[in-house]
Amino acid sequence: MLFALLTTILFAALANAHLAAWHKGMYCLDGNIGSVDLNAAAPTTPLYMLPKSLWWFHHVNGCDNFPPKSGDFLELPAGKDFTVEISDNRATTSLSYNGRYSTDWVDGKDYPEDYNVPNCITTPNMHTQNRTMAAGTAFAISYQSDIKKVTAENLVVFSVRYHTPWLRVTSYSVPAAMPACPPGGCICAWGWIPNGCGEPNMYHQAFKCKVTAATAMAPVAVAQPPVWCEDDPSKCTKGAKQMIYWNQLDGNNIKVSGFDRAGMHKSPAYNSKCGFPDGAQNDIFAAPSAGGGNGNTGPASDSSSGSGAGSNSGSPSSGAGSTGGSPPSNPPSGSTGASPPSNPPSGSTVPVPVSSPVPAPSQSPSAPAPASSSPPPSPSTGGGTGECSARRRRRRRSTTPTPGSKKMKKRAGARARHSHRRRRLQAW
Repeated sequence: MLFALLTTILFAALANAHLAAWHKGMYCLDGNIGSVDLNAAAPTTPLYMLPKSLWWFHHVNGCDNFPPKSGDFLELPAGKDFTVEISDNRATTSLSYNGRYSTDWVDGKDYPEDYNVPNCITTPNMHTQNRTMAAGTAFAISYQSDIKKVTAENLVVFSVRYHTPWLRVTSYSVPAAMPACPPGGCICAWGWIPNGCGEPNMYHQAFKCKVTAATAMAPVAVAQPPVWCEDDPSKCTKGAKQMIYWNQLDGNNIKVSGFDRAGMHKSPAYNSKCGFPDGAQNDIFAAPSAGGGNGNTGPASDSSSGSGAGSNSGSPSSGAGSTGGSPPSNPPSGSTGASPPSNPPSGSTVPVPVSSPVPAPSQSPSAPAPASSSPPPSPSTGGGTGECSARRRRRRRSTTPTPGSKKMKKRAGARARHSHRRRRLQAW
């Protein structure tokens, strides 16, 4: 009898309740009274025509001041799904009374699978006529650990589930490229705007969350406001989008007027009408930085100068310390350049005319040295015409005696005797 009475009181209290997403990582799980409340319903209060200072993260009733227990997070597995319970009260979830009052539905009761009310379903308060018209719900993430540092620009929608809220147990998909959160975790938010059925309010609920099994490093981009784009998808906001903030005294980020394609007053929602695809939002990440995203902006090593072994540029290797603008020290065979080789063969002398000074080595490959009166030697053959002439002149200089020397007198005497012998032979 007592159990039946408690059940009656409980469901009477929930008759006009709205909805929230429940998980141990949520703010305000135990309510907003400073003690554990197994019948907590503070997060389900709808937000309508409030200043931003009150509607932001449900500050209107202080829910943002009651974080989850230390170590309790909503875990977001990269590339997989996570599950929450959408309900009108903690008592109708698995987080109270061991789930005794929970059913498949959001208020602990049972309804037909094709539940439909042509005007509006008010029990439970799902603000829709049937499942297909349920507006859609979303989760967003901010890579801030302090809830006070979260802004509309760094709170990015990362997962959307069409045709919700509907049943209690609801799953959302996480993009595979989600990066890990900072050591203190991230701040997440759950949001919902009804589809014109009932008061056009909204929800903005806070969670402590963290991404698990993350392997990607690209950060999420700065979030931009969504726009109504049902009539022209090309006008939809591309990439990272903010949550929808609407029908408040200030802080709104979208305006709509007129009627949608179904003939109903436009109501922005987390669906294709505002450019949100169903499931993981895989376009929310910042583009890689220039240079391949490795952050290395220094100059790359120059492999075009032909230096070092293995070059197939057609020029011989210039060896260590060479620069791309210096001529090779050993020109190719057949070169007719006017400049003498920088390394002539050992023991040879480069002939230089007495009438002209020795030309200075050229400092620029495009300005050849003045041509000498005799052709330069060919270094590639190791003994060309110029080298032979030099050797002959060297031998002549080394064998020609100095006038007045003993060798010169001896040679003169030999010539005299040789001449006298010729005259005697002629006399015979």
